[in-house]
Amino acid sequence: MNGGLLVAGTTSDAGKSVVTAGICRWLVRRGVKVAPFKAQNMSLNSFVTREGAEIGRAQAMQAQACRIEPTAQMNPVLLKPGGERSSQVVLLGKPVGELSARGYHGGRQQRLLGTVLDCLAELRGTYDAVICEGAGSPAEINLRRTDIVNMGIARGARLPVLVVGDIDRGGVFASFFGTVALLAPEDQELVAGFLVNKFRGDVSLLEPGLDMLHGLTGRRTYGVLPFRHGLGIDEEDGMGVPPRERSRAWERASLRGTVRESAVSPPVGEDVLRVAVCAVPLMSNFTDVDALAAEPGVVVRFVDRPEELADADLVIVPGTRGTVRALAWLRERGLADALVRRAAEGRPVLGICGGFQILGEHIEDEVESRAGAVDGLGVLPVRVRFAREKTLTRPAGEALGEPVEGYEIHHGVADVLGGEPFLDGCRVGHTWGTHWHGSLESDGFRRAFLREVAAAAGRRFVPAPDTSFAALREEQLDRLGDLIEQHADTDALWRLIESGAPQGLPFIPPGAPA
Repeated sequence: MNGGLLVAGTTSDAGKSVVTAGICRWLVRRGVKVAPFKAQNMSLNSFVTREGAEIGRAQAMQAQACRIEPTAQMNPVLLKPGGERSSQVVLLGKPVGELSARGYHGGRQQRLLGTVLDCLAELRGTYDAVICEGAGSPAEINLRRTDIVNMGIARGARLPVLVVGDIDRGGVFASFFGTVALLAPEDQELVAGFLVNKFRGDVSLLEPGLDMLHGLTGRRTYGVLPFRHGLGIDEEDGMGVPPRERSRAWERASLRGTVRESAVSPPVGEDVLRVAVCAVPLMSNFTDVDALAAEPGVVVRFVDRPEELADADLVIVPGTRGTVRALAWLRERGLADALVRRAAEGRPVLGICGGFQILGEHIEDEVESRAGAVDGLGVLPVRVRFAREKTLTRPAGEALGEPVEGYEIHHGVADVLGGEPFLDGCRVGHTWGTHWHGSLESDGFRRAFLREVAAAAGRRFVPAPDTSFAALREEQLDRLGDLIEQHADTDALWRLIESGAPQGLPFIPPGAPA
């Protein structure tokens, strides 16, 4: 078998990542050897593979849905926004430079099509099926000429296309019809049908509309997935979400939808533990705090005002793609002074990656911001110099008496001048700093860390002895597989993956403009 499918969407955030992961988990439970693929991803949430390649976290989670190790071939092009108009281009897991959006779409993107198709062909030669995820909408007519992630790879690899629409937003029938009608005939012949996502209510009331859609387009609907709270995988892109809305965006898209759901779980001890995460600009890998939110009795929220730190038992300064910019933002809002006061008072603060660099004494940056010498907050004895080569590793070790694993993605090289060792960084009193992402997913280490935080904060909080973050992640992926198995026409979906788009699908005018 050499099957394949492209999961496209009527819009961004229609549910492509979740549906792709669900199809992958459904297939692997049927004994199919399956892999995920996304030609081009724009994300500040990334992951490091075993071979030291950087890819989007969504593809890493989809690989876990397939029960395989992620590789660079599963996400050959990763764009990491550095602002509104430029991104770092990561090719086959390694950064190759910064490009403006105009420069990328003006020619560089199209030249990557061969690389993308080679990676897809390599996966298809290794696995029984490859489930590909598109980006945005396949009907973005201004970008079709240089497209390498939607109809560009569908046509290049002759993949059938399933279009996902989020009915919870409204307008799903118009979106389905319009998506097909704005594609060229050669693209339309690959669009096999539709999948309705996030439906609330009685499906029988929707069915007449699905029948009419079939009559208008000649394409069937392969399933209606019900709305489920707390379903999602690691979010791709938090870029552009205003700070006051980031917590809601994160609730929709992080591992368990997690923050509000975990907050209602009663604590094991007498107290809850309150965690405030500074919602810095260009925040990256904020999935680091998912493991905290998975703990019963731990309440996590994102904040952007100093008064919101007052009642927090732990404040986290997370990773960022713009360390110097985030530092200036903290100062402008008064959060920097609040963090310095907390550290001086012995109240817990944790800096991760860019947040660790911010807590240090001095930053020398001629790479990321090109700002040169900048004073940090000075609460940790650390001096940081930005190197042109990015550190991409999967370290493992021991801290607080427990084994711990993580991954590193950073240009900043830290010279630790004092304090007590803490992972690759240090601690001074109850301020900790490290470049390690993902360390809190190590259950024993997380519990030990939370016990220290609770003691320092004077809280009678006790970590649950049986919370397994890995088990929760597997449970989530199984729920996604169940969603596909129970609410999609899996026999028809299998035929589509195995045999391609049906022959003779009608052309829907007007088609793509010249």
